[in-house]
Amino acid sequence: MSRADDKFAPPSEAEVVRLILENPLAWIVSCGAGDFSATLLPLRAVTDAQGGLERLVGHFARSNGHVELLQRDPRAVILFLGPHGYISPSWMHDRTWAPTWNYASAQFMVDIEFFDDTDKLDGLLRELVGAMEHGRPRAWSPDEMGERYRNLSRHVIGFNARIRARRARFKLGQDERDAVFRDITIALRQTGAKDLLRWMKELNPGRAD
Repeated sequence: MSRADDKFAPPSEAEVVRLILENPLAWIVSCGAGDFSATLLPLRAVTDAQGGLERLVGHFARSNGHVELLQRDPRAVILFLGPHGYISPSWMHDRTWAPTWNYASAQFMVDIEFFDDTDKLDGLLRELVGAMEHGRPRAWSPDEMGERYRNLSRHVIGFNARIRARRARFKLGQDERDAVFRDITIALRQTGAKDLLRWMKELNPGRAD
């Protein structure tokens, strides 16, 4: 994790877990034998009894060549990008202020462990679908596919990503003067950047906007 004295360090492990839950699509990147592979996949966070991040879980299409590379060398980097956006000097009362980009991100060095257990894979797929469908009108269930669900699930392989190292950076206006922070949040509200605005306000409690 980021150093404790880093002003852009996440305030808690819970915020890193929330970043993953709200922004599950991540890059899985690995290198081997002079080549590299990168795959975008939705991942889920698995936490321990204290709420700490224990591992990440997901699934690949069996036909993805990345699977074979990871079976030979399981080391990979997983990259999450949360709310982000360009912050324009055109929003500022102080026109000498320089542009920047605000964001929340997390990086993990992992070892990928594949599994073929049918019940375990079914639980993983249903948990992912349940999370993605939660709160939607007429939320969908895999059971609605009937036999086709079982046929399609044979074409994917599940995995655990065991975390070896991690870094997170939440650059969300902590370093800005109050007047600049206020200009940014007003502009984000006007432009409809709701997610970035929400994260900035939550990571800067007590600051006026």
